[in-house]
Amino acid sequence: MFDLISRHAPQNIKNDILAGLTVALALVPEAVAFAFAANVMPLVGLYAAFIMGLLAAIIGGRAGMITGATGAIAVVIVNLVDSHGVEYLFAAVVLAGFIQITIGILRMGKFIRLVPHPVFLGFVNGLALVILIAQLSQFKQKDAAGKVLLDADGNIEWLSMDTIGLMMLIIALTMAIIHFLPKLTKAVPSTLVAIIVGTLLTILLGLNIQNVGDISSIKGALPDFHIPAIPLDFEAFKVVLPYAVTIALVGLIESLLTLNLIDELTETRGQPNRECIGQGVANTVTGFFGGMGGCAMVGQSIINIKSGGRGRLSGISAALFLLSFILVGSSLIEQIPVAVLVGVMFMVVIGTFEWSSFRLIGKIPPADTVVGISVALITVFFDLAVAVIAGVIISALIFAWQHAKQIFATTRTNRMGGKVYELNGPLFFASVQNFQEIFDPKNDPDDVVVDFRNSRVADHSAIQAIDKLAERYLKEHKRLHIKHLSPECQQLLKTAGDLVEVNVVEDPTYHVAADREAFDK
Repeated sequence: MFDLISRHAPQNIKNDILAGLTVALALVPEAVAFAFAANVMPLVGLYAAFIMGLLAAIIGGRAGMITGATGAIAVVIVNLVDSHGVEYLFAAVVLAGFIQITIGILRMGKFIRLVPHPVFLGFVNGLALVILIAQLSQFKQKDAAGKVLLDADGNIEWLSMDTIGLMMLIIALTMAIIHFLPKLTKAVPSTLVAIIVGTLLTILLGLNIQNVGDISSIKGALPDFHIPAIPLDFEAFKVVLPYAVTIALVGLIESLLTLNLIDELTETRGQPNRECIGQGVANTVTGFFGGMGGCAMVGQSIINIKSGGRGRLSGISAALFLLSFILVGSSLIEQIPVAVLVGVMFMVVIGTFEWSSFRLIGKIPPADTVVGISVALITVFFDLAVAVIAGVIISALIFAWQHAKQIFATTRTNRMGGKVYELNGPLFFASVQNFQEIFDPKNDPDDVVVDFRNSRVADHSAIQAIDKLAERYLKEHKRLHIKHLSPECQQLLKTAGDLVEVNVVEDPTYHVAADREAFDK
C-alpha cells in the first residue's frame, strides 16, 4: 500500500505532499471558473475536482498526473445544463464513466499511440494558448455570478488601469519567485512559496485587488450520495447518451495526451488502459456525488511535476487539501489574490509551450508543420477533441497521399515474348488510380504478367482495382497472369480470381482489410 501511494524515499513523500498543497491552491479558482462556464454552482466544480482527483490518483495509470474539473468538459456540458438541468448532467457523467471503463477493459487506450507527433505538438501548443487566453478573463469586470460586464455599447468592461498595474506587479513577482527560487533551493516548491509570499504581501500592503473570495465562496460540506433525478425511460436516455459519449471521448483524449506529456517530462511510462478505467471510475462516482465530471489537467499536472510531485501521493494530497479548503479552510484560501494564481498559470504556459517548434520550421516536412499549426488553432478556436481528431485525420490523409505516389512498376519481356509488370509499393484505396495508370492494355502484347512479389494488397479498394484491371485486359481479348498474391487476395477476387497463378512456396501470407460480404454485394 505504501508503494501504491508514493515511492519509498521520505524526500519524495515530502515533495509529493508539498506539491499536492501547491496544486490544491491553484485548483480552487479553476474549479470555480469551470463551474461558472458550465452554468452550475461552484461546489459542483469543487466536488468534481476533489472526487476525480482522489480516485484517479489512486486507480489511474499515471502517478503524478492531476485530474479535476476542466474547461474541455465544461464546454461540452453547458448546453445540456441549460436545456435539461443539472440532474441530466449528473446522469451523463455517470454514463460517461461507464463508457470510459469499458474502453479501458477493452484495452483501447493503446490507440492514443496513433496520434502523430506533430498532432501532439499542436495539442500542447494549442493548450498553452488556451490557458493563456483564459487568464485574460481575470482582467475583466464581473458581476456576482461571474459574468463579464458589458458597457452600454456592448463592449467588455475592463478593470481600471491602476488595478491592472497592481495585478501585473504581483504577477511579475510570482513569476520571478517561481523562476529564480529553484536556483537557490529546492527544499520547497517555488510555486507554493510564490503563492504564500504574494498573498502575504497583498494583505500587509492592503492592496485593493481581486482575491479568490471575490469570485465565489468555496465553503461547503461533504458531498452526499445522490442518484440523478431523471426519468428512467428511453427519452431521457436519448438526451443523455450523446453528451455522455462526448464527455467520455473528450475526457480520455485530453487525459491520455496529458499522460504522454507527463511521460516525456518524467522519462517514465504510464498505463493508458488503466488510466481509462481510473478516469471512468472517477467520473462514475463523481456523477453520483453531485460533481460535473472532468479529466486530466495539463496545467495542474505540470505544476505538480515542476513542484516535485512524482508519486500518487501528490494527487491524493491535492484532493484532500482541496476538501479541507472546502470544509474548514475556505476563509484563508479566499484571501489568495487572483493575480498570484494568474502568475502561476503564466509560468505553466511558458513550461507547456513547445518552444522548439519554432526551430523545427523548415527542418521537418511542410505537411507536419501544417498539421501542428492546424491542431493548435483548432484547439484555440474550437475544441481539444475536435483538434486532435482533425489532426489525426489530416495526418492520415497526408500519409495516404504520400504513399499513393510510391506505387510503380518495372517492365521487362519474358522468354515467351510476353510483357511482365513487376509491381512495387502498396496497393490501397489512395493508390488505385496510379495503379491503373501503370498499365496499357491496348498497346500491350497478347500475354501480360503482373507480379505482386514486391507489392502488398491492403484493402477492399485494392481488390476491386485488380478485378477492374482484369476486365480491361479481357475486354481487349488479351491473356493476363497474376502472380504472388496472398491466399486471402485470391479468395476475394471475382473477375481476376481465375487468372491467378498459384505458387504455394512463394505466395505471401497476409490478411486484407476487406469484408467479403460487402465485396460480394
